[in-house]
Amino acid sequence: MKKMALPSLDLQGVLDDFRRLNPKDVGTWPLAPKIAALVGMFIVLLVAGWWFVWQDQLDALEIKKNEETRLKEEFLNKKQQAVNLDLHKQQLNEIDRSFGALLKQLPNKAEVESLLVEINQSGMGRGLQFELFKPGAEIVKDFYAELPISVRLTGGYHDFGAFAGDIGRLSRIVTLNNLSIATQQKDGTMVLDAVTKTFRYLDEEELARQRKAAADAKKGGKK
Repeated sequence: MKKMALPSLDLQGVLDDFRRLNPKDVGTWPLAPKIAALVGMFIVLLVAGWWFVWQDQLDALEIKKNEETRLKEEFLNKKQQAVNLDLHKQQLNEIDRSFGALLKQLPNKAEVESLLVEINQSGMGRGLQFELFKPGAEIVKDFYAELPISVRLTGGYHDFGAFAGDIGRLSRIVTLNNLSIATQQKDGTMVLDAVTKTFRYLDEEELARQRKAAADAKKGGKK
């Protein structure tokens, strides 16, 4: 069986066809130039469509996809918040109860004097001698005031430890700060220097003054 011979491409003839083209009479062009012209027009149309139409549409599509992703994430976050809403409310209620319990451990202005007496009695009950018991100036915070008390006691080391334990068991919040223990050279008696701090919550009148002072300071800062 004889093989069919493929027609040979006359490259020179094709080139001659392109040289002899008449731009004013496209209908008389040979087949190869017509095909080349159609392919060129198709490519030009593709590039023009991409540049003038499709590029903006693809950019808009990308923006919409990003917005869709953002909205999905926002939806999932809000859904999770809604699912955990009851748990958050329960946690807030527990925080309010804990805060209320801590607030009750702060004495009011009328109870501070009796608390100072309790601190004094805690030391004397352990056989300690107060050489110094000097309340300092109150330091006012957001909703409470801090009252530092400089104390100096003499006694035994174990008595100091028992005194610190008694302070920690008081019904009100009292802290021992800046502790320093030394031994007197004369008789070997131990001396404890410390700053005892207690706290009280501010009454409504004091809180109102605090808010007014903060508002005045804010107004002054804007000028």
